[in-house]
Amino acid sequence: MKRIRAIAHKEFLHVVRDPRSLLLAILMPMMMVFLYGYAIDMDMKKLKVAVMDLDQSAASRDLVRRMTSSGFISDAARLTSRTEIERGFRRDLFRAAMIIPRGFEESLQRNRTTAVQFLLDGADETSAAAASNYLNATIALVNRERAGQRLEAPIEARTRVLYNPQLVSAHFIVPGLAAVVLILVCALLTSIAITREKETGTLEQVLTTPVRPLQVIVGKIIPYTAIAALDTVLVFVVGHFVFHVPMTGSWLLLALYSLIYLIVALGLGLLISAAVQTQKLAMMLALVGTLLPTIMLSGFVFPISSMPVVLRIISRIIPATYYLEIVRGVMLRGDAWFPVQFAVLTGMAVLLLVAASRSFRMRLES
Repeated sequence: MKRIRAIAHKEFLHVVRDPRSLLLAILMPMMMVFLYGYAIDMDMKKLKVAVMDLDQSAASRDLVRRMTSSGFISDAARLTSRTEIERGFRRDLFRAAMIIPRGFEESLQRNRTTAVQFLLDGADETSAAAASNYLNATIALVNRERAGQRLEAPIEARTRVLYNPQLVSAHFIVPGLAAVVLILVCALLTSIAITREKETGTLEQVLTTPVRPLQVIVGKIIPYTAIAALDTVLVFVVGHFVFHVPMTGSWLLLALYSLIYLIVALGLGLLISAAVQTQKLAMMLALVGTLLPTIMLSGFVFPISSMPVVLRIISRIIPATYYLEIVRGVMLRGDAWFPVQFAVLTGMAVLLLVAASRSFRMRLES
């Protein structure tokens, strides 16, 4: 333990005497949380729809009012001819156009089928699908109100969304950001821990001491664990108080699971650091090995169930896949026990630390 404390103290002095790196280690997670938290917003708001009202009647104005009353759709433009529709699509002035034909009110009064045309910009598939669903739902609601009890369906579907009733994307994205930010920052911090000493020549001084490779690894990981723990607290504080992500579970349990995940991330960085010779190569490997797989394959944005079989298998060797299930389960659903995820992350932590120690030993022998 004395040897480990000595290595940890030495590494802590390295961190403290480099205030720029320390500031970066604390500010970068905050910048990423704010940037991704506000930028990755899947909530459709104020979808721009143009209206060409050829009837100019009370019924047509009421239909437009119903379409725009919720705030989901905004009345982007009033058109007078069909040639303006394609021009507006090309200039990105609106995403959809609604055309109300002449005789709309008269046809409704005579109980005739009345066609209202919707033109959607299919270049943006997400917006087009959302607009189509909302416009059709509004038309169905109007038809039902006009029909009264005559077309009452024997079965009525009443949908209720649990855990995220308002379907706020921040409640889904921000907990996932914790997995992305923490593994990136931790791997970057520790990826240069040993390579820095290799480049500066201080590793030879370590070799003259009676410390063992595992003691060097554990001693170097302790200061960065403290920094990573501080980053974890800041990330969840910002997520809870700025983005209003609910916490329905236990903060203590989340902290314990997060500690295991931090050790996995730090161990990955140390393995990279022990295996390469330069800081630039270590940082590049840390970026490539953590950022892209975590964002693309862990379920952070895209559901794993919709991926091809090969990618689903690869996603199961990414630590963030299991941590995402934990953090979303604790914060949104209030779950407490994740035996499979806990066992896998613990196994990964032990495996990475042992691999880093063995890699460091082989480098010393060579």
